[in-house]
Amino acid sequence: MSSESLFDFDRKVQAERDAPLAERMRPRTFDDFVGQDQIVDPDRVLLKSIAAGRLPSIILWGPPGTGKTTLARLVATSTQSDFQPVSAVTSGVADLRKIVAEAKDRKGMHRQSTILFVDEIHRFNKAQQDVILPHVEDGTITFIGATTENPSFEVIAPLLSRCRVFTLQSLDPDQMKKVIARALADGDVGLGPMHATMADDAADHLVNIANGDARIALNALETAAYTSTPDAVGNRIINLETISDALQRRSPMYDKAGESHYDTVSAFIKSVRGSSPDGALYWLARMIESGEDPLFIARRLVILASEDIGLAEPQALAMAVAAQQAVHFLGMPEGRIPLAEATVYLAAAPKSNTAYAALNQAMQDVLEQANEPVPLHLRNAVTGMMKDMGYGKDYKYSHNYEGHFEEQEYLPPSLKGRRYYHPGEEGAERQIGQRLNQWWSGKSTDDSSGSNEPDDQNP
Repeated sequence: MSSESLFDFDRKVQAERDAPLAERMRPRTFDDFVGQDQIVDPDRVLLKSIAAGRLPSIILWGPPGTGKTTLARLVATSTQSDFQPVSAVTSGVADLRKIVAEAKDRKGMHRQSTILFVDEIHRFNKAQQDVILPHVEDGTITFIGATTENPSFEVIAPLLSRCRVFTLQSLDPDQMKKVIARALADGDVGLGPMHATMADDAADHLVNIANGDARIALNALETAAYTSTPDAVGNRIINLETISDALQRRSPMYDKAGESHYDTVSAFIKSVRGSSPDGALYWLARMIESGEDPLFIARRLVILASEDIGLAEPQALAMAVAAQQAVHFLGMPEGRIPLAEATVYLAAAPKSNTAYAALNQAMQDVLEQANEPVPLHLRNAVTGMMKDMGYGKDYKYSHNYEGHFEEQEYLPPSLKGRRYYHPGEEGAERQIGQRLNQWWSGKSTDDSSGSNEPDDQNP
């Protein structure tokens, strides 16, 4: 062995020794892999493909700390492939082309196949992803991408169509406790030599705060073990106070430009629409704790007040706009209070989407029906010539009649009798419906425009 290779070997050993616990505890075989049974079960497609020697390019999609990188490494080891990892954060096109060139040389000499592993593939732009595509197509490389974001939105369609997507789930509490127990007991790369044990309440707290992320759990566990004072015989007991100090404060998994943002907003909207103040407040708290723009939340409340509550509670829109103004005036953290007040008010209010649905139906007629001229009696006779032409003729000025109402037609001839607005039976809209029925009791109606469900429902 040359002095250079010996130096490299020593440096590798030292790096492994100094690596965080989460890195040292990476499983070496599929049998050691915890969780993701829907992927690593021997009877599922991934391991069957490996056994058949026909591994496809794949994308691993899941939350942080669920084993995406570990799984990619295990695939490379199982297929005896040359593993070339890159991070989309720090690597660029030049790195990709170098790996592809080496893969072609390796393939030309009938040596190992090459696995290109791109961590955080969603951070590569279209041009960078395009570089990978032809070499996946011709088999120069097998591509494995890892992402926390929905690949349907973040991976270009041609590359996505050539990959099998595997979805990873956050580890459940029992799986997390298994990972922790293994790390405490492992005498080679784990914490076994420290003779550390955990109190039950400390373990429960660690599992709860880590939220299915094994990396967070293991690294906090290592910090807690090193900061626990050994007793007279060298044993360390990790208590609740120590693990809480090691964990500090959990940061909610939330990317204001990513899918978790849209999922959380969707849950908030559906909770308000579904009249659940508790659900709405929970998702509001998630957004606030994650640093969401409070004015974005306020805008959603204004939309909800108009779209989902509408005329069943006319004050809902005033309440939502007032909350928006209060947040703008106060800023955070005080702005969270009017946001909470408006959220509860809107969630508890009677619901109606009739005005929204009516507008959608009217707009559909505008697009699909002939755009006839405004009827003469509805036109304003500004000049004498207009009056001579019949502008305003036979128009009935409502205030001249009893009850300030007189029936007349306000639609073009081809839409005569069309009805868009169907008052609901909730809240103030019941009175609106009764009033309209009293005025227009003799009016023939055309209900062919359909139900009150808008065509463009929000998520």
